[in-house]
Formats: sequence, structure tokens, C-alpha cells
Amino acid sequence: MFNRMEPNVNSNISRERLAEIEEIAGQSNTTKRPTVQSLEEILYQPIPVLDHGFIRIIDYMGDDSAIVQAARVSYGKGTKKINEDKGLIHYLMRHSHTTPFEMCEIKFHIKLPIFVARQWIRHRTANVNEYSARYSILDREFYLPAPEHLAAQSSNNRQGRGDTLVGDEAARVMDLLKHDSQTCYNHYLEILNIDDATGDVIDPNRSGLARELARMNLTLNYYTQWYWKIDLHNLLHFLRLRADSHAQYEIRIYAEKILDVLAKWLPITHEAFVNYQLNGVRLSASALNAIKLMIKGDNVSQENSGMSKREWGELMGILCI
Repeated sequence: MFNRMEPNVNSNISRERLAEIEEIAGQSNTTKRPTVQSLEEILYQPIPVLDHGFIRIIDYMGDDSAIVQAARVSYGKGTKKINEDKGLIHYLMRHSHTTPFEMCEIKFHIKLPIFVARQWIRHRTANVNEYSARYSILDREFYLPAPEHLAAQSSNNRQGRGDTLVGDEAARVMDLLKHDSQTCYNHYLEILNIDDATGDVIDPNRSGLARELARMNLTLNYYTQWYWKIDLHNLLHFLRLRADSHAQYEIRIYAEKILDVLAKWLPITHEAFVNYQLNGVRLSASALNAIKLMIKGDNVSQENSGMSKREWGELMGILCI
């Protein structure tokens, strides 16, 4: 999954950029701080996401033992026994003791569609520096959903998708998306007074519109880039929401790639997170009481459970009843 990328349609990274990345990745520095070999092997390398996006690990701090060290406020590298470290990390995760997880940090370089970035930025617990279209001209790169992700609005979820579009309807929607994206970019360059092929000024006798104004003509499926640095506690919160099956596909696929990175960086923490948070459930007192009554053999219904219809339905879904 983390093989080094070659230039192709999906990566959309030029050979020159890849050569720069390879040069950086080939450098070596000595350090006394703990490092994670499996993460060192993929440091700086672009991991493709969607049609033109990627994530790259730029830097990180800490490993599983750093969490243990912080929890015990010890002078050494946690305990000397992996099973003891594992038991403590699982305990911390299970009981939501979050501060030891704040001791680890990671920094990514991420390329993503603007509409995904606007969802992403709602997680206000990271340090972010975004590519500025006030200073630079955006590339002709825009996201188009794969056919299987071109879906209608859900009939029972205001922020979700329903059935996949097919046939002439799907073709018409895809044509409109392509046409509008291309047309907007053509107009973007025109009002900037920039030639698409050469990048030079088209007409030296006229001034193009300021970049900070010209960018407003682009659609939300164009790609932006940013550096995103976050501590582990807040990263896990991001992953719990965005790697969930109910999250929008386009941001979920980024979260799943980051979840793969987490498994390489902090395998014990990843195991505990998946077990207790990502694939675990939290129950209200009413739901827990209903389950206890069911185990005793009592007849429990939504009406006598003290739960709303929605919560009752969610509980039945969890229990597969």
C-alpha cells in the first residue's frame, strides 16, 4: 500500500517533484530521540488519495513508548515489557485518559479538494498552513467522482447519499461536472490574463484581475494543499469521526489512509483505538438498562425502554435485531 509512487494519472506529480522528494528522502540524520522504522521508510513519500490527491508524512514525534512514559512520568522509555505497555495503553484508551496521547505529534502534507478541506478545517485542533491562491495560480486539477460514487441525495438523511446514479442521468451529471470545471478554469486564466499552455501573460497591454479575486470563480472541486500538524489525541478524534462508515466518502478515504499510517507509527495505540473507539460503541444508561433486561429475559420495547425511536433503532442496529 505504501510503495513509492511513479508518475501516473492518479498521482499527478511530475517527475521533477518526485525527484525532489526522492532527494529529501535519501538524506539521513542522526538523532537520540526515538524513531519508528516503518514510518521512516515512507517519510515524505506521496500516498495517493482520490484522483489527484495525496498525503505525505513530513515529520513526527513520539512512539507508543512515549505515551507510556508520559502516563507514568517516567525517566526512561516506558517499561521494558511490551505487554505492560500494551496493557497500559489499552487502559488509557478504554477509560478516555487522553493527556498521554497528546505527547505524540505528526505533520502531513495533504492535497485535497477544496470542499473536503472545508469539512476538514472544522477540526480546529490542528496547526494548518494552506497553499495561497492570492500568491500563486492554482493548477488545472479538479476532483470528479468515480461512477460508483456518483449518487443521488438520500431520502432520509439530509447530509448523505442515496442510490447511485446510472445510465443517461449519470452521464449527464458527469458531463456537467467536467464542463463546468473546465469552463471555470478557462475563465480563471482569462481574467488573470495568463496563457494556459505557456503560463505567460496573454496581452501585455492589459492588466489581469488580481489573483485574490480571480480565484473566486473556481468551483469547490478544485484541489488545494496544506501542511497539517496535530497531536495524537486530536488526531484520534478526527479519525473516529471521519474514518466512520457514515462519513462522506471523499474525506473518509483520506482518514482511512491516515489510519494506515497510524498502524505503522503506533501499532499498540492503533489496536486500542480500533477496538475501543472506532469499532466500539457508547451506550446511554437507558440503552444499557434495556440490554440488562433483555439478558434477564424481560420483554423490552421502545415504548417501555425510555429511549426515543431513533435511539431505539440505533440500539437494534448495534445488536443486529
